[in-house]
Amino acid sequence: MGKPKSKKASVEPAAPQIVKRSLILLSVAVLLFVGLASRILILQTVGYAKYEQKVIDQITTESQVRAARGRIYDANGNLLADHITSYRIFLAPHRIAYAQSEANRNGEGIDYSQIISTRLSGILNLDAEHLREEIAKTRYLDRTVARDVDEATANRVRELIRDYSLQSMIGVEAVNTRYYPYGSLAAQTIGFTGSDGAGLYGLEYYYNEQLAGENGRYITARDARGNAMPDEYEEFSAATPGCDLHTTLDVFVQSALDEQVKTAYIEAGGKNRAAGIVMNVQTGAILGMSTYPDFDLNDPWTLDGQSAEKLSQSGLSKDSAEYAALRRELLMTMWSNKTITESYIPGSTFKIMTAAMALESDVVRLEETFQCTGSKNVLGFNIHCHKRKGHGTLTFVEGIQQSCNPVLMSVGLRLGGDRFYEYLERFGFLGKTGVDLPGEGGSVLISKENFTDLDLAIYSFGQNFNVTLLQQITAVSSVANGGYLVTPHLVDSITDANGNVVWQFEESEKRQTVSLETCQTVSQILMDGVSGDGGAKNAYVAGYRIAAKTGTSQKKNVGSIGEYVCSTIAYAPADNPQYAVIIIVDEPTAGILYGSTVAAPYVGAVMETILPHLGIEPVYSAEELENRTVTAPDCRNLKREDAVNTCRKNGLEIVTVGEGELVTAQSPTPGTVMEKENGKIILYFGQSPPLGSVTVPNVVGKTPKEANQMLIDAGLNISVWGLRNHAGSEGVSVIAQSIPPGSEVPRGTVVEITLRSLTDEDLDES
Repeated sequence: MGKPKSKKASVEPAAPQIVKRSLILLSVAVLLFVGLASRILILQTVGYAKYEQKVIDQITTESQVRAARGRIYDANGNLLADHITSYRIFLAPHRIAYAQSEANRNGEGIDYSQIISTRLSGILNLDAEHLREEIAKTRYLDRTVARDVDEATANRVRELIRDYSLQSMIGVEAVNTRYYPYGSLAAQTIGFTGSDGAGLYGLEYYYNEQLAGENGRYITARDARGNAMPDEYEEFSAATPGCDLHTTLDVFVQSALDEQVKTAYIEAGGKNRAAGIVMNVQTGAILGMSTYPDFDLNDPWTLDGQSAEKLSQSGLSKDSAEYAALRRELLMTMWSNKTITESYIPGSTFKIMTAAMALESDVVRLEETFQCTGSKNVLGFNIHCHKRKGHGTLTFVEGIQQSCNPVLMSVGLRLGGDRFYEYLERFGFLGKTGVDLPGEGGSVLISKENFTDLDLAIYSFGQNFNVTLLQQITAVSSVANGGYLVTPHLVDSITDANGNVVWQFEESEKRQTVSLETCQTVSQILMDGVSGDGGAKNAYVAGYRIAAKTGTSQKKNVGSIGEYVCSTIAYAPADNPQYAVIIIVDEPTAGILYGSTVAAPYVGAVMETILPHLGIEPVYSAEELENRTVTAPDCRNLKREDAVNTCRKNGLEIVTVGEGELVTAQSPTPGTVMEKENGKIILYFGQSPPLGSVTVPNVVGKTPKEANQMLIDAGLNISVWGLRNHAGSEGVSVIAQSIPPGSEVPRGTVVEITLRSLTDEDLDES
């Protein structure tokens, strides 16, 4: 039999729909593969750096290393602003949660939230519930709970960490904190920093870029639980310390200025702050710049007493938005530097400028006479002199010294508006001074196009326009220094962390205002007004030739006369000017409200304190030498003859009491300062009892002669503060005495009296 034939199987053709679907799926798969391959190619080539950085960002944590802020020094190397080490305490909520889960899994029975919140709250004086809330924020790696912690407290936190093995849960970080060794000294000028270390006001703000330095950084890799893991991405970049400022401020001068500005403000019952500046007239260097009330730079968010009282008396609820807004407004005012941010009406102190303009323009002669009837009519307006009954006939020089408004109006009108405006520009009143402080304001003047003869007449005696305190002292300094406008400044140089000078102040070309001859003439007029019987005699200081001018201007309110601004500006020595001082009290309310009484005595007190410190030695006239004070010598334990000779050598009258060879006691006590004239010292010998006590009389309101006689008659010695060379002048009287009336004191005790001229030589009205 042959083999059977095989039977061929039949194949059915695929349905068109299946083929089509397969092709579509295949195409999609190919496209997906191509797309994925392209994406991988891009990630590995073009986008590699970008996505590598994203990965690094996800597994690394960057910590900022804050740069040490530069220091601020005064002109003598005293530290005004420093950085001290304090500590930041922070929690790691993510690590606390992880540690808690591990403890729970191992059945350890530890409650880290309870331990940390309870123990840490006691150390840091924080609310435990607040700490528990921070711990619950587990999405965070770092939550700050305390700043500016001191070393002792930081050590207690470290002990807590060690005792409970909390190393990964609580952190102690050393940070640099700004510290101001002198507290409130030059507060508005130096300024302060915020919580981030950046300058907010004053020099701290203006020079923030130079002081701040450049922060470093520390990068560490971490796993999903926040654990550090060393790898090639760990990096450290050191911080670059900030530069140091070497200022022109002088701590001694600033302290003297602060004290007198504060005293002037308090004694005059100021309502709108007081301010002052001490400046080198030759260089523009500012040695002192003061605003009062001030504040503690180490605690700038606490209101001064007067502001706090305003806030408490506002009647606003502490939780209200209005209360918060008022508090912010009071803080902003307290922080602002009145000497540059606010303008004021200069009053009679501006007569220095008008006098210089008139003499330079040759529109007046020194001995030319004027008639003052008490007012002057200009364009139909009657403008008064401060002396309503008039000065009568007086020369131009006397007109300046007696602050006669009609005399200044007359010479001002001779100048003409165009020339007057030209001098305003020369003296710097049409622009800012360029001082290196933030927020400098400028003058408020009528435009030249609208400047009428009426405006000119009123401007000539310093009324109806505003300037800043810094503009005024800068302009007057140009008269003091021989006719050149200097740039006021506070920073002399900047050095890097290694002490290398990276910047030095250099005066640009000075603009000439008036001639040297004019300056010398004006200085002589002003000096004679202080040493003679001019309106600025309350600024007199024995042994120094001081040129000064007072001012009392009226602030204008809408539709009415406003409050006063009382001021005085002075420079010395008048024959070779070196330093200028200006002080204003805004809206004084107590006493006699003239610049001659509210400001001049305190300008004189600043001069008396700072000039010897600055190397300006007193040169006494024969009259001043005759009237100088004497210091009671120490005669105790001296033999009778030696004690008597010592007292006579000092020009003192001697009273001896008792028998014996050695002095056992004396009155007044050694070192007491008293007037040489009528000065008496009582020497006790042996066991003799002291002479009976005496009652101090009330000499306030008396003339110097009357006060002197009353105290001498009572068996007391006298010491005079103030107008010692004007004791016989009209209008001078005692305004204070060192020992209250009615006090019982030993015979021979020294009573200091304060003399003040109370005449109204400088009230400016329009």
